[in-house]
Amino acid sequence: MHPRLPSHLSRSALAGASALGLIVALGAGTAASASVHPAHGSASARATALAFLKHLKIGDHATNHAVMGHATLSGKAPKQVTSTNWSGYADDNTSGTKYSKLAGKWTEPTGKCGSKTSLAAFWVGIDGYSTGTVEQDGTLIECVSGTPHYYSWWEMYPSNAIQVVGSSVKPGDKISTSVVKSGTSYTLKVTDSTHTANSFTKKESCAAGTCTDGSAEWIAEAPSGSSGVYPLTNFGTWSLSGGTVTGSGKSGTISSFPDDEITMVKSGTSTVEAKPGPLNAAGNAFKVTWKSA
Repeated sequence: MHPRLPSHLSRSALAGASALGLIVALGAGTAASASVHPAHGSASARATALAFLKHLKIGDHATNHAVMGHATLSGKAPKQVTSTNWSGYADDNTSGTKYSKLAGKWTEPTGKCGSKTSLAAFWVGIDGYSTGTVEQDGTLIECVSGTPHYYSWWEMYPSNAIQVVGSSVKPGDKISTSVVKSGTSYTLKVTDSTHTANSFTKKESCAAGTCTDGSAEWIAEAPSGSSGVYPLTNFGTWSLSGGTVTGSGKSGTISSFPDDEITMVKSGTSTVEAKPGPLNAAGNAFKVTWKSA
């Protein structure tokens, strides 16, 4: 899955960079809502669906993941933010924190597919919220011709291209994810304890001073393409737990650092597409509920 191009977070008058926003480079004339029609037969359908993902790419953050507005409710914490492609929580850099480690886990939700191609990505990562680099991993639901396909993946700056690892993820699989920085290296790890073939550990490097480590995120995302944001697959509820993070040497949970609660809305409207619930008392768990595509 090579995602990117989100018209991402709303943050007042900030033309910032972003994070995973899956962007789909499908080629000239391909609409974001276009359907993909795989050949008959499950093996052929899976092959076609996977080939489609190889056209997804996630770079050009300053352009594709631009932060456009910031809806902050005065006197409330966390800050309330809207995005056209993200929903979940992000620890930001308002206090100058440098993030070096984060983790999260979930049970893979079930995708309910309509007739059009739709996507939903679930991930944890460092950077991307207000920076132009990304170090992320997670799972993805891709609906093609009414059939859901599930994957594990990672992506890393500077290529910013999603690397699919496992294609046998299933609803109900127990997923654990983490990103850990050491020096200029990042260890990206996804463990599917139900179907272990989808598990991986990757160690990737980022040139010194390039990856800024300016944010930490736990996100459900609607991938995007050259024509805009794809319909968000109906995933019901995504429940993240075990949300831990280390910033500037301090270890804690999502709520231990300045955090933003991100609601996904349809571009140019107030229609909510995915809504996060509040953090639990420990500050390490929340739910995102699908509302509309």
